[in-house]
Amino acid sequence: MISQNNKKSWRNPWFIGMIGVILTALLVNSALIWFSLHHRSTLVERDYSTKNRKTDTETIKSIEAQNALAWKISVKQPQAVVLATPAAYAIGVVDRRGVPVSGEMEVLAYRAADATKDFVVPFKETSPGNYQGYISFPLKGYWELRIRIKRGADIFEVGTDRFMVAAAP
Repeated sequence: MISQNNKKSWRNPWFIGMIGVILTALLVNSALIWFSLHHRSTLVERDYSTKNRKTDTETIKSIEAQNALAWKISVKQPQAVVLATPAAYAIGVVDRRGVPVSGEMEVLAYRAADATKDFVVPFKETSPGNYQGYISFPLKGYWELRIRIKRGADIFEVGTDRFMVAAAP
């Protein structure tokens, strides 16, 4: 007989199982919420809403300036990049007519998983339009290079594909 005073219903395995599932879901969700509030992802910059804000016209002008320069960049990188070992990179830059571009070059090593490990390496011009530098990566994982060359008031930027930095064998 079912009544309010029946104490056996609290010992029903189905009831205990349902309470267990609900408590587990609440506990897991609470842990995920706590983790997300205390460990922010670095895939999105903290000050993304105010940092380097450009209007649409400024963005279009910068894209048009890049297209007007029409410089071509060739990157010779090593076959395998190993953690904490200097890797030699050779970068060639020519304009649309094939004339070498001389200027100042810097390369930003960008790691999407941890923005605090990004760093900039200046490259030296070995001959007109040819630059060389050594990059030693502090962490294994996927990296990208962002190449920036400056000649007078002209600035040209280009990024490379993602590549893997392996642990030392």
